[in-house]
Amino acid sequence: MSDIIAVHQSEVDSRHQRYPMYQVDAFTDHVFGGNPAAVCPLDEWWPDEVMQKLAAENALAETAFIIPEGEQYAIRWFTPDIEMDLCGHATLAAAHVVFEHLQYAGDQVTFSSASGPLTVTRQPLGLQLDFPARRPVAVRVDEVPAAILHAFPQSPVAIFKSRDWILVYDEAVIVQQMRPDRACLDQINLDPGGVVITAPGTHYFGNNVRGNNVRGKNVRDESVDGNRRVDFVSRYFTPQSHIFEDPVTGSAHCSLVPYWAERLGRNQLHAVQCSDRIGHLDTEWVGDRVYLTGQAVTYLIGYYAIT
Repeated sequence: MSDIIAVHQSEVDSRHQRYPMYQVDAFTDHVFGGNPAAVCPLDEWWPDEVMQKLAAENALAETAFIIPEGEQYAIRWFTPDIEMDLCGHATLAAAHVVFEHLQYAGDQVTFSSASGPLTVTRQPLGLQLDFPARRPVAVRVDEVPAAILHAFPQSPVAIFKSRDWILVYDEAVIVQQMRPDRACLDQINLDPGGVVITAPGTHYFGNNVRGNNVRGKNVRDESVDGNRRVDFVSRYFTPQSHIFEDPVTGSAHCSLVPYWAERLGRNQLHAVQCSDRIGHLDTEWVGDRVYLTGQAVTYLIGYYAIT
């Protein structure tokens, strides 16, 4: 295993056309939590269609491809279906790989991306992402696609729009127990966005609050970090995609954090994405930037082959 861990993109076995790949669970401190992402270091970009096929083969929410740019890196993100404009958990995963497996000496790395430069810094609580803020705007019900309104059985108290549609509810338990009608939601395509449901975290006590059985699945409760307050919760859905519910969506928090910071009157917030895998994010809104801090753990290290 130690020989594999030491591999870098310059150490590709060209005779067998093997290339290193890492699978990382992001926004969690343990494997099988958070959101898994594949990270593929390259010397130069593959053709787009090859990267898209690799992402489809990986069948994870995101595959991040990174190439060196001087002392920094460039990054691109692919779901099994499309290339994304921004992805939080796969950027966190990529930074984890750079720091832990690619012999990167510094405590800060910057990725150039389709959404501009994205800096990731080592912090005591984990890795901090410096992302663009995307303040959502309020919309009227008649501006919302009917498929969204019909897919969610409970009516939201407010609706907002940025890249994603954001449905706001008044109780965390509503978000936790929500069972959207996928067939209804799949009538529309929102690429590269999705639908976020969110609520205050006041009465969120973890996904075992109802007998450790939420939406029919037993899950580990990691909502309470000592007596730490949860400020808001969310879940994220993407119509017409291979992965209908994204476990932890960093990019959605570029809009959620400004909304909840203004509503709660605090710029520093602790967020929980209460999917079955659970994700924790320490967040801060500063002007046109959102800072997202989380942990990451390596699940798998290996090679893929292209003949």
